[in-house]
Amino acid sequence: MRPLTFRRADLDAAPALIELVTSAYRGEASRQGWTTEANLISGQRIDLELLSTDIRRPDSVVLLAERAGILVGCAHVARTDATHAYFGMFAVRPLGQARGDGTRILAEAERFVAAEWATTVMTMTVLDARSELLAFYERRGYRRTGLYKPFPYGDVRFGLPQRDDLRLEVLDKVLEFHNMDKQPV
Repeated sequence: MRPLTFRRADLDAAPALIELVTSAYRGEASRQGWTTEANLISGQRIDLELLSTDIRRPDSVVLLAERAGILVGCAHVARTDATHAYFGMFAVRPLGQARGDGTRILAEAERFVAAEWATTVMTMTVLDARSELLAFYERRGYRRTGLYKPFPYGDVRFGLPQRDDLRLEVLDKVLEFHNMDKQPV
């Protein structure tokens, strides 16, 4: 299998990113992989306005993971303060899931924030109803903090909830990179 290559997204990549993220989490296409949220939330996962803001704003990078020039995954990282970065919009094509690409993308995001911003802690939020996804992150060193945020009910930019008990659990991980050389992405 060819290795993944990484690059920063630009606005031209937005339509492909929206399709990728939606296919990984929502609708029938998402059911081919293990990250589906189709039974919890329907509709879109990200919209063009939010994605464009993430691509353009300072201290925010959308990483594209490609194999032989084909988009296979992505992740968004954003520096939130001098020592913390946020990880989100993580997606791998449904037919490519459970093959290690997600682990490689997550590792590259961690390397990137440590090398580029000297951050020492990565945080994220995950639907607490997604026990298999929480376990995936725990196996990669993330800690369930016991903190929760409300799901953004009523904001259709994040989809249409199918349940009234959704909430987001905060996870974090201390990054253990030392003397990292910056490698441009």
